[in-house]
Amino acid sequence: MTETFVYAIPMRTRFRGITVREGMLIRGPLGWGEFCPFPEYDDREAAGWLATAVEQTTVGWPEPVRDRIPINCTVPAVGPDRAHAIVAGSGCRTAKVKIADHPDSLAEDLARVEAVRDALGPNGSVRVDANAVWDVETAVTHIKQIDRAAGGLEYVEQPCRTIEELAAVRRRVDVRIAADESIRRAEDPLRVAVAGAADIAVLKCTPLGGVRRALQVAEAAGLPCVVSSALETSVGLAAQLALAGALPDLEFACGLGTLSLLDGDLVSESLRPVDGFMPVPKTPPTPDPALLKQYRHPDPARTRWWEGRLTRVRALPPPR
Repeated sequence: MTETFVYAIPMRTRFRGITVREGMLIRGPLGWGEFCPFPEYDDREAAGWLATAVEQTTVGWPEPVRDRIPINCTVPAVGPDRAHAIVAGSGCRTAKVKIADHPDSLAEDLARVEAVRDALGPNGSVRVDANAVWDVETAVTHIKQIDRAAGGLEYVEQPCRTIEELAAVRRRVDVRIAADESIRRAEDPLRVAVAGAADIAVLKCTPLGGVRRALQVAEAAGLPCVVSSALETSVGLAAQLALAGALPDLEFACGLGTLSLLDGDLVSESLRPVDGFMPVPKTPPTPDPALLKQYRHPDPARTRWWEGRLTRVRALPPPR
């Protein structure tokens, strides 16, 4: 029987509506992988997350073409003082700012972005992520105001839900548009036509089904790529770094400094940025037994829920 472990790690700040990050580690011939689809994902979507863990634990990753990755820091929907402190202490020259976390957030978003710009200085890069919550008109209006507050945005990630809406926004603003959910939650990420709707493709290999499949998605998208975390521990984050290391071209900093959002990790030497960069790992990190004991899920019913989910998803075909 495959060795598994169900964890629960508190979040430092509420993020994506959660305060505790849950998931599973799975052990295979090459070490440990991570299976951590968010609870709202159905079993079909979760199959990609499992395929990533299977790749990591059974066949490994492609050879990298670079040995370190530029990283952006991630700023949750926090107040301006906290946002400034996060950026100032990160060592990163690029910041990704979460916005639009509730319908009346614009004033808060503007203050947060202004604080981030101040912390970065004039030569840093500010990008924002709206997580697909706006309609076209709201997106156009808000992007123009946030762009001014930022002193120029590098890009806006997924301002609207659909490809058609992204294309409409892109025609009406002078800011680059990045597609995230439109790619990774598409019925077939290899066939989604994002080239006319976005300037940048955001890739998360964990939900896409592994490093090799994410490289295929990158080629099919035909756009510059940014690799972004799916809020994994260091075990799963290693696969994201392997993808960033294997991409033929990497023009932008990647969103892989997300362990700062977790109040703990399962690896003693966590994968965190130093001076704005992270190394590309050659092998999967090994969990620390003491940390496994500390973060073992305390709820037996929830542990059984994750084990049942794994059983169901294992019975499904992996993404092609």
